[in-house]
Amino acid sequence: MLMKIMIEIKKVSSFMNILIDDRQSVREIEESIIKNIEIAIGEVLKYEKESMDSEISISFVEKEEIKELNREYRNIDEVTDVLSFPIEDEFLLTQGPKLLGDVIISVEKAKEQSIEYNHSFEREMVYLTVHSIFHLLGYDHIDEKDKQIMRRKEKDIMNTLNIKCE
Repeated sequence: MLMKIMIEIKKVSSFMNILIDDRQSVREIEESIIKNIEIAIGEVLKYEKESMDSEISISFVEKEEIKELNREYRNIDEVTDVLSFPIEDEFLLTQGPKLLGDVIISVEKAKEQSIEYNHSFEREMVYLTVHSIFHLLGYDHIDEKDKQIMRRKEKDIMNTLNIKCE
């Protein structure tokens, strides 16, 4: 099976680098979705008062790949919608952009969830990105208190973007 592979570096501001790697063939990721993802990442960084001199990798993958990654890194043998891999402190550089980590999004799962939750595919892709960037910045939702904090932050960002957050 041939897969379309696209790696491109996007400059959202004069500083931020977003590396996009499209490794799926389920559907085309329109430029408007990429642009809204870029804007969303910038809004999360501003909201958290993080440096815009940052670098983030985002990969769009198929179900099989995200299931394999989920099994390998989380010991969960299931398809998930998104995985976040923050850069560990020992790998942080002292010069250049702050490396935040990698976001892996299952395009198929995002498409299914957009139908399930009755909103657009674009909204789902942006939400999954916002959710993941908060994970890269150290937030989690394992216990209820942390979940409430993270959900409030996600909702704030989605509202800033004028995207309804259910």
